[in-house]
Amino acid sequence: MRALVARRRVGDPQPDDPFRGLYLNDETVDRLLAGHGTEVLSAEVDDRTRAAEQAADAAEAAGHVLRLRTLTRAFALDDLDVELLLVALACEVDVRFEQLFGYLNDDVTRRRPSAAVALALCGVPLASASGRHRLQHGPLVRGGLLEVEDPDRPLPGRPLRVPDRVVGHLLGDDAPDPALASVLVDDEDVPWGDPGRLVAALSAGAPLVYLREPPTGSGRVLAVRALQAAGRGALVVDGAAVAAVPDPETIARTAAREALLTGAGLVVIGTEPLTDQPRASRALLAASPVLVVGRTTWDPTWSEWPPLLLDVPPSTVAERTTLWQQSLGRSTDGSSDGDPIDTARTTAPYLLRPEQVTRAARAARQQATLDGGLTAEHVRVGARAENGTALERLARRIEPAVGWDDLVLPPDVLGSLQEVATRARFREQVLGDWRMRPGGGRGHGVAALFAGDSGTGKTMSAEVVAHELGLDLYVVDLATVVDKYIGETEKNLERIFAGAAGVNAVLLFDEADAVFGRRSEVKDAHDRYANIESAYLLQRMETFDGLAILATNLRANIDDAFIRRLDVVVDFPVPDAGQRVALWDRSLGVRVPRDPDVDLTFCADAFELAGGAIRSAAVTAAYLAAQDGGTVAMRHVVAAVYREYRKLGRLTLPSEFGHYWSLLA
Repeated sequence: MRALVARRRVGDPQPDDPFRGLYLNDETVDRLLAGHGTEVLSAEVDDRTRAAEQAADAAEAAGHVLRLRTLTRAFALDDLDVELLLVALACEVDVRFEQLFGYLNDDVTRRRPSAAVALALCGVPLASASGRHRLQHGPLVRGGLLEVEDPDRPLPGRPLRVPDRVVGHLLGDDAPDPALASVLVDDEDVPWGDPGRLVAALSAGAPLVYLREPPTGSGRVLAVRALQAAGRGALVVDGAAVAAVPDPETIARTAAREALLTGAGLVVIGTEPLTDQPRASRALLAASPVLVVGRTTWDPTWSEWPPLLLDVPPSTVAERTTLWQQSLGRSTDGSSDGDPIDTARTTAPYLLRPEQVTRAARAARQQATLDGGLTAEHVRVGARAENGTALERLARRIEPAVGWDDLVLPPDVLGSLQEVATRARFREQVLGDWRMRPGGGRGHGVAALFAGDSGTGKTMSAEVVAHELGLDLYVVDLATVVDKYIGETEKNLERIFAGAAGVNAVLLFDEADAVFGRRSEVKDAHDRYANIESAYLLQRMETFDGLAILATNLRANIDDAFIRRLDVVVDFPVPDAGQRVALWDRSLGVRVPRDPDVDLTFCADAFELAGGAIRSAAVTAAYLAAQDGGTVAMRHVVAAVYREYRKLGRLTLPSEFGHYWSLLA
């Protein structure tokens, strides 16, 4: 810098002009016309530089980490790249250089080195093609270590700038770039899986690995553990968040630079949204090593470099149970201080990835602080907290509030419902660990059909099953599914199944015969496309991993092929007189004041109503009683039944109401 300033002074005609750099006079123009361009210094290495390099060699030999040299190796910089970087860095660490660069730029307002000044300081002519290439396409620019600003200017006058994150790194700051705050994911170490094969691949120098994960396995956990075992840190980036920002490519380049700066491996999760952002995906994969985690097959457009493909194994029931117990701070026998919790039974219905298990356990412990102790219900709340909201936009969510004691059904029907709950609870052990449904791409789901007349308890039974399993109940609204346009119904159903795949819940298709109907002989185009819809559903049901319940009033309308694929079929009968007494008693409840003249036995014997109609009549009787003093009497019950008959379109005969007919007046 001293040599270049001295050379400038020799030919400066007006060194004391206070307006220097703000105008050009004739003398200055003549000097420019007579000159030969920008001065170039000889690239000489003095004794002080040699001494600094020798001291650096000794420090590295002693085991110290020199960030400039580490950065040079990570980004494959040569000597000229390092010199250009140091020139641009000078004004970041010494304020004197700002004024000196203003003098050399012949403009006191431009306080960063221009490309011409930087090349001159490095002893490279401005007309050098290799020198210009370094500032336009070299590793400094590609790696994000140097920014050449003001692209509207000719290259010699463009200022050079080192990003703040690079300056901070070279000065000892390890905090990640603030621009990455929205795309970085916690890289906590979860004790699951065997990363041995992946560690061997990384040790062999594999630059790109694709980990395809199943619903209960975690490529992210394996990637983080493998990088730690290989002596590297892990920078976990959410691909979906990268795709959602206004400038995905810039954020992707920043993430790749951060990984190279810190020497960490880059772990990219949620890569599917990046399919439509090829430039961003390629920018992410510029780091090394890169471990990409996805659920689909590798897309060759993501990178020109072929990856090492590795399938992540699913977690077993025993592994997840152990992880639950460790994360909850419980002993392996499922007990701790206070009331014991059967961890295996409580958590069996939830198909979660290992990192989801640890998060759900933290949520459960936090929830337990409200009640003073951890219970099974806290564990269920924590597990349900991992459910996304995608399904809520497509189906109606019901938080189950009824149990087995609320059902009034024959013993064989109750047994079938308990079988549905048992299958859902242990499906991963039977179908996954024991492989009782191998081949064909079949899922680990459970499908049941609830068939019976309206009001016989199908929807309530689905709610009871969900409550037993600790799951939410989602009722699919057919109005949002069925579409008159060809192919749209299938698309809507696919959105529902895809949304349910990531949610631990019970999926209830009410009035299922509308979409799971019987195929017919093709007589016109309508029959053909209706059969295509049914064929799609047949295939989709086999690959579904959740718990689906189909409810219908018309079992005969369900296609036989669906019946074969169902695990349990439950027929709901119309309640008999004894069951109707229990239904009346439970529907009126214990909080409603009841007059002694209420004869529930007469109501059960005289009025053949299903459970839904009895509940509706009980609510009507409560409203009538609230208007008439607050106590339910027989006149209110009879009036409610009369109105329910009228609503159902049934005849109201005096003989059926007996001696209570007079109360209707």
